[in-house]
Amino acid sequence: MHPRSVDEKRSDQESDDHEEKRGLDEQQDHARASLDSAGVGQYVVSSDTRHVDRDLVWRFLHDESYWAAGVPRDVMDRAIDGSLCFSVFDGDPARGAPQVAFARVVTDRATFGWLCDVFVLEAHRGMGAGKTLMDAVMSYPELQGLRNVLLATRDAHGLYAKYGFAPLADPARWMAIRRPYRP
Repeated sequence: MHPRSVDEKRSDQESDDHEEKRGLDEQQDHARASLDSAGVGQYVVSSDTRHVDRDLVWRFLHDESYWAAGVPRDVMDRAIDGSLCFSVFDGDPARGAPQVAFARVVTDRATFGWLCDVFVLEAHRGMGAGKTLMDAVMSYPELQGLRNVLLATRDAHGLYAKYGFAPLADPARWMAIRRPYRP
């Protein structure tokens, strides 16, 4: 048996790494597929952005939210495309069931996530849609193990506390740049 070269060893390691990554990708795809078919009672959650009712999300955020009032449609579309999104439907979205809730997470999928644009349509509040949404977000495989997950809320502290959120320990350490939407 002859000694193997560094290149042969590297090639074997790259092959092993590729197989491991493919296995993880398959596990994540399975988890996504499971989430796409997951439901509690009548509600079904999808993390597939193809299922997002973009008109509904934009109208709610533009017209009814306090945090994104006036958001331009193209900005909202880019935000959806660049985020991990969760949509709750009143039934099977593949059969045309209407979307009733939404959330998105801006994340690097390694250390940080920002939960934002969370809403439940008024007709579905208090009926379990919000709990279904938050359960799906908090159990999503790619979000497990993030060191920091942040959100901002004016009026839902009690709901988020049930999922482990707490006020910032030292808010004076945080800073932000706040700009108006550009037309």
